Amino acid sequence: MTTTTKRRKVRRGRPLKTDAAPDMRERILDAAEDHFSRHGFWGVTVREVAQEAKVDTALLHYYFNTKRGLFDAVFERRAEIINKERIDSIDAYVKAAGSAITVEGVIDAFLQPILRRAATGDQRWHNYFALIAQVNNTPAWGGETMGRTFDNVIHHLIDALRKALPDVSEQELYWSYHFLSGALTLTLSQTGRIDRLSEGLCKSSDFEAIRERMAPFIASGFERLCKPQAVKRKKAT
Repeated sequence: MTTTTKRRKVRRGRPLKTDAAPDMRERILDAAEDHFSRHGFWGVTVREVAQEAKVDTALLHYYFNTKRGLFDAVFERRAEIINKERIDSIDAYVKAAGSAITVEGVIDAFLQPILRRAATGDQRWHNYFALIAQVNNTPAWGGETMGRTFDNVIHHLIDALRKALPDVSEQELYWSYHFLSGALTLTLSQTGRIDRLSEGLCKSSDFEAIRERMAPFIASGFERLCKPQAVKRKKAT
């Protein structure tokens, strides 16, 4: 028997059970994240991701079954990290503030973890945030994907806002979050439009400036719409 016939056959594309397997999976996810963030779900093929990750396409099917399975794995990977950070941040603020809790404090606690990540300049997080912006503006299945991935942390935010806004109008509370979501995902996409509009005075990549301004701006909108006296004034007119 030759050395060749003794050699154990391994299914094409199946990873060997070594410490390298998790790294290979992460390499695939990084490559897919990069492609999906730039071209969207429909503009990317499994073959392109495999070529970028320098693996066989069969390996992607082994790990993720389908392109949608790969996309969902990409979308959920960093969500687990950022969701935990935001929930911990909200809880820490609510506990520290006690009866002095404010709308701006809650909004700031919600925003700071994600804006800090964006401010690091890490290209992988930039790709992920661009992907979030795309999904949040995809009518066909974006709402379902955003809901499945982020609703838990959003409900946590809304529960904290109820503490800061006694007798809040539930309708206005959800409308206010809707506007927050749009502003945040546009900001995270870093399209560069504000750079051109302001002729360089403002930069979409200036997350230090964004961190200083976004919570006060958003909080003012929540307070204007959600406080009972504002609702009464609106009904009266």
